[in-house]
Amino acid sequence: MPQVYEYKVATFRESLIGDALDSDKLEKTLNKHAEDGWALKSITAADVKGRIGPGAVEGLLLTFERPYQA
Repeated sequence: MPQVYEYKVATFRESLIGDALDSDKLEKTLNKHAEDGWALKSITAADVKGRIGPGAVEGLLLTFERPYQA
């Protein structure tokens, strides 16, 4: 029987002040998901909806994968 996987997508937004991604915050996000058994599958640059207003800000979509557990 082939292995079945489940996926999770998390958004990671750039700071509203300045253009740099917070690498420490990204590392904490990746480690938190790893503790729950998720492996990073891909990182995609995308416009991510902001918390304030209708516009979007540049950010990342983090796609995680883990074996499905029924």
